[in-house]
This record gives sequence, C-alpha cells and structure tokens, in this order.
Amino acid sequence: MAAKPSIPKGTRDFSPVEMAKRNYIFNTIRDVYHLYGFQQIETPSMEMLSTLMGKYGEEGDKLLFKIQNSGDYFKGITDEELLSRDAIRLSSKFCEKGLRYDLTVPFARYVVMHRDEISFPFKRYQIQPVWRADRPQKGRYREFYQCDADIVGTDSLFNEVELLQIVDEVFARFGIRVCLKVNNRKILSGIAEIIGESDKIGDITVAIDKLDKIGLENVNKELSNKGISAEAITKLQPIIQLNGSSSEKLETLKEILLASEIGMKGIEESEFIIASLQSLNLMNEIELDLTLARGLNYYTGAIFEVKALDVQIGSITGGGRYDNLTGVFGLSGVSGVGISFGADRIFDVLNQLDLYPKDAVNGTQVLFVNFGDKEATYCLNILLKVRAAGIRAELFPDTSKVKKQMSYAHNKNIPFVAIVGENEMKENKVMLKNMESGEQNLICIEELITILASC
Repeated sequence: MAAKPSIPKGTRDFSPVEMAKRNYIFNTIRDVYHLYGFQQIETPSMEMLSTLMGKYGEEGDKLLFKIQNSGDYFKGITDEELLSRDAIRLSSKFCEKGLRYDLTVPFARYVVMHRDEISFPFKRYQIQPVWRADRPQKGRYREFYQCDADIVGTDSLFNEVELLQIVDEVFARFGIRVCLKVNNRKILSGIAEIIGESDKIGDITVAIDKLDKIGLENVNKELSNKGISAEAITKLQPIIQLNGSSSEKLETLKEILLASEIGMKGIEESEFIIASLQSLNLMNEIELDLTLARGLNYYTGAIFEVKALDVQIGSITGGGRYDNLTGVFGLSGVSGVGISFGADRIFDVLNQLDLYPKDAVNGTQVLFVNFGDKEATYCLNILLKVRAAGIRAELFPDTSKVKKQMSYAHNKNIPFVAIVGENEMKENKVMLKNMESGEQNLICIEELITILASC
C-alpha cells in the first residue's frame, strides 16, 4: 500500500477559493504601492549563503534553510571532519546556497549588483515567498509570503512617513483595525549606553523584543543569562515600562537619555515621524513602543511593527531604517528604509474577521450547459461575446446528464446557468437560470450580458 502523501510542517496547500482571497491581498497591497510610485522586482528563491549569513543575527542564521550541493558533496571533507559530527562546520562544507530568509538582504544584494542601472532614490516593491526553519505555530510558518516596499539612496525621514501612510492605507482598505507601533534603534542604543551596557545592545534588543511573548520576568532572566548586570537590568525596568502618550514618553526619554548623543538623535527622528503622521490624520492609531526592537541586526534608525487589534496574532507588518546593509556587499553610503506586509498572517486575520468583499472570491459567473457537440459549438460563439464583456464564463466540457452539470455549478458556487437547446438556438436566445432562486427566464444575448454584468 502506497504511503499517504504529506507536506512539510509549516507549509500549506491553498484551494481555489483561498487563492482568490490571497490574490485579493496581493492586489490590494500592489495597488497601494503603485499609488506611491514603487516599481516591482523579483530575486531568486535561493541565494549564496555568503549573501545571507551574518545579516540576521545569531538566531536568524540558525533559521536559514541550507541547500545541499549537488554532486559529490563529500569531496574535500576529511574523515576527521565527518567523525566530528559538527553539523555547522560540515554544512558550511557541502552547502553553498540557502533559501532566502527575507526579501531585504536579497534586495540589498540586487542594489549592489545593479547599481549602474538604478536611478536613486530607488523605490522598489517585491511580493515573493521566503523560508525560515522556525518552529511552526499559529500565525508562524516555515514558508510564507512577504510584500516588501523599500526606498534606498536617501536618508530623508519623509520616506518613513510615506511608508507608514502606505501601511495605514492598506489596512484601511482591508477593514482591519491596527496599531502602528514605532521606535528607533538609536533610542535603544542610547538606553544601552545609559544603563552601562553599550556592548550588549544586540542581546538587549533581542530580549526586550520578546516582552509581549514571554513576559517581563522571562525577559529579565534572558538578559541576566546574556551577562547583563543586575544593576543595568534594574535601570532598564522603568524605561521599557514607560506609560503615557507617545509625546509624553518622548519628553521623559529626553531627561533619561540627555547624556546620550545617539539616544537624543533617535528621539529627534521619532518626534518628526510621529508629529508628521499625526498631522495627516491617519485612520489607525500610532504608538511609540520602547519594547519594540525588531531583532534583525541591520536596522539602524526608525523601526515599525503593526498589530491587529481584533485578533490575537503576532506582528502582521514590520520594517525600519537600515543605513549599512549594502556596505557589506561593497557599496557604502546607501541608506534605505522599508516595510514588509506578512501576507499569510493578514490572510488569517481576514479569515477570522470575515472581511473579504464578496467580489474578491467570486469565480465563474455563468456555466453553459452542454447538450452535445452542436449545442456546445453554438454556445462557444455566445461565450466569445460574454467574455468580451468581462464576464467570467465556462462551458461544461462533457455531454453529461443535466443533473451532474447543475451539481457542478452548485459545488463551484456559480450563480447562473445558461441553457441552450434546440428551441433556444432557433430563437437565438438563452434560458438563464438563477441558481439561488431557481428562477428561469428566456432572454436574448444582449440581455444576458446586461444581467451578468450587473451582478
């Protein structure tokens, strides 16, 4: 007996209805990107590991899916190395490529490789899948789509403002209530400096970024395990638990970070971004969240994250400013900022809240019944006119019992069935059946098009 087929954990199949919903998500995001002047690119699913490694921090590197070299990948590996069972060292010997972890690092590589073809500032968007060897759980998958927009070649803070406008517009179109959380890595660096742990900024950001997931006690435990002093942890507590409006938090931070030049720069940038957004009367709330750290190492300035207010799920959009990413590929001085919509989590949120518009999941509008070759050939000419009017239509391919063809229409939620037999052909008309009401009417082709176009 053949083994039952399966798919890898953390991946999913999508039905035609689900794909219609997903395309609604992609098209909505794409339409907003176009409104703001972004152009689309694509990069390969796999990248050289030398491109990916070291860009996401130690934890991120562990989540890279590595691709085994083809051919004799044991060639050049000694018996001593094989017997060592050192997985990391061995994988570096027979894996040169990996599946991309995100779209930002491949984009940085793209900018460096195509710098002579690009006009700066360069506004690109990209909608493609990424892969992470993470532990699958609700809202977290090993294969998922990201919908990124980035602006490189300019350090203007108006870019941050524009990207957050895009976020606000997209979720307003979806009908999802969200909170736009913002912070700044410079503020976090200033905090690390003030508590006397500047060299531990990476460990601090990784830990406090988990605050809403594991709680304050576990965050403090992780900080201690990473070698952060008890005194520094104590100093950190009132800062990451600051209450009040964004403006009040910034005023308090000005007192706390007065001695930190980088911290004060982060406050200045945050004030500009938040004030600009507030003047635009966005449809969603904006909040300065000092626990937001975005664990990826390449962020250097403003950082963003979006939380759905009516569904318990992780971040559904994130992003931030990166000043040094292209530098590791040999092109220094190119600043960039970007956002990434998590399409799979948005898909889950829209499903839970049942927010898909009816026309987003509509398939075929009318099915033509097949009574035989003569009738089917006649219907093909009608179908030409119907489809030319933008109406989604199909002809049942086989001369099957009418009951079977009606069941097909019912199972596919096709709202209308067109019946064309000898009598209809003689009169050059169509019997149109409404599948919901059961009502049937004999109408001409022009009436058929008018009715279907209005539904």
